Order: sequence, then structure tokens, then C-alpha cells
Amino acid sequence: MSNGPAGSPEGIGGRMALRISLIGRGAWGSTLDRLWRERGHALRTWSRRDGGDPRELLGDCDLVVVAVSMAAVADLARSLAPHWPADLPLLSCSKGVDPDGLCTASQLWLRELGDRPVAVLSGPNLADELDRGLPAASVIASRHPALAARLQAELRTANLRLYTNSDPIGTEAAGALKNVIALAAGVSDGLGLGANARASLLCRGLAEIGVVLEALGGQSATLYGLAGLGDLLATATSSLSRNQRCGSLLATGLDEAEALARIGATVEGPRTARATLTLAQNLGLRLPICEQVVRLLDRQVDAMGAVRALMDRDPRPENGDGP
Repeated sequence: MSNGPAGSPEGIGGRMALRISLIGRGAWGSTLDRLWRERGHALRTWSRRDGGDPRELLGDCDLVVVAVSMAAVADLARSLAPHWPADLPLLSCSKGVDPDGLCTASQLWLRELGDRPVAVLSGPNLADELDRGLPAASVIASRHPALAARLQAELRTANLRLYTNSDPIGTEAAGALKNVIALAAGVSDGLGLGANARASLLCRGLAEIGVVLEALGGQSATLYGLAGLGDLLATATSSLSRNQRCGSLLATGLDEAEALARIGATVEGPRTARATLTLAQNLGLRLPICEQVVRLLDRQVDAMGAVRALMDRDPRPENGDGP
């Protein structure tokens, strides 16, 4: 990553500002835009709502940050890859599992970009709280340790502390699947099942995330870090979480389309649940919570029926093989 030309503006504290091209200005992208502008970086942004060509953002920058929904990643990667400068780093902020490739966002990017430097950003980062100046932490994961360390130093802000790890796939898998468990937690809360049920669900949900993380080649330690347990706790227990709210609405009897319309914004959990269940079936994995979430979304069972199906499963040891 270059520091930019000598004429680049200086950041806070006299540090050289990065020239960042930010693609995607949803809730999370807009929050990152504001945080990094306040940090002193120079940002150019693009969103589909604005029109124009995102390829124009690939020149004269030090870093491209992509914060689009998972549904938009595959097409975007295919369109931008032929024009991507050889040494230009990418920071991916998209969370989910692609239903066609059955892979994470960075895996989609790497299929198109080859060996270019890629990192991912994930963690318990509810955009509304960061917009109000509340503190949070996140993790930058990359197989390029120098890139991760540089981004950690340059992108941290007064209320966003950054850590690093070397497990981008595990980080993304955890960040994607917690949305599925957050849907289930919303259902539990919507049914008024209480704190015992929610705690039990989150614990067993974490075990399901771990099964998929391991199957994709992620590191087990990632499950208990910011992108795993941290993101799960924030997303599954806060009414600011779209996925938790979606689950609560499903518990009232609304169907998926009605719940999504009520929220009025992208909710990654339903798409991720279906893609993850397909992946699990292909790999022979047992994911009972994910399965019941998909059955509920597909109107094959109602909310209480999904709960009964989970409670009536055959007894098994807590630390047995899988959930």
C-alpha cells in the first residue's frame, strides 16, 4: 500500500492520510465514511443509488473498501477485477455466504482478483451506536500480516479499536452465521421465551457457527473473538440489529416478505441461512438451528413448531460431535 503522493492531505496528529475509495453507502458504509473522514482520511464513495461507474474509484487511491450487501459482491467483483491495479489492497466488509459459490465475500473477490492483497473487517459493530460516538472494537483479518497491521494503525478511530488476526475465512464465516443465530434469537424473544431460552440458543448457536467455521478451514480461536462470540452477542441481543428484529417479526406470524418490508433495509440472515444449509448438506454437517430457521422462512413450520422441533431432538452430550 502506498502512502500517496507528497501532496496528500495530512491526517489527525500529522499522520499521512490514506486515499480511500469506499464502495457501498448503506448503514455500515456510511458509518465508516464518517469515521474515517473524521480520522483525516480522504474518501471517495460510490453507491448503486447514485449511478455512475465504480471502476472510476480504482485509480489514485491507496485502499478500496467494499461495504455492499453480499448479494451484490459476485457481480461487482466480476466487473471490477479486469480493471483492478496489481498492488491495490481491498478491505471487504460484506457479511454472508454466497448461495451459488457457497463461499464468503473475500473468497469471491480472490477468485476474480487472484493474489492481490485482501483483508476483511468484522466485529460487533452496530452502526447506530458508532454513529452516536459509543465505543466498539473490530478485527481486521488477512493472510498478509503487514497489510493487516498497516490498516489497524491507520483506520482505528477514537471510538473504534481495531485488532488483527490471520484468519479471514473464519472471521467471515463467524460474521455471516451469527446473522442466522440472531434471527433465531429474535424469534425466541418475539415468543417471549425468556432469558434461559435465549442463553441456551446462543450457546448452541455458537457451536453451529464453529462447525461451519472449521469445515471452511477457519481457526477455532476466531470463534471466541470479536468476529465470533462478540458479533453474535451484539447482533442477537440488540433491537438495533435488523436480523434480531426480523426474527421477532417472524414470531408474530408475519412471513419473510412482510417482515423485510417492515424493516425496510437489507437483512442478510435469510439469504445466509439458506446458503449455509445448502453448504451443510453438501458437507454432511448437522445444523439444527439453521435448519429450523430456513423451515420457518419457507413457511414449513411456525415459530413454536420450530422451537418444539429443537427441544424434541434426541439427547446428546454437550461436547459431542457437532450441535
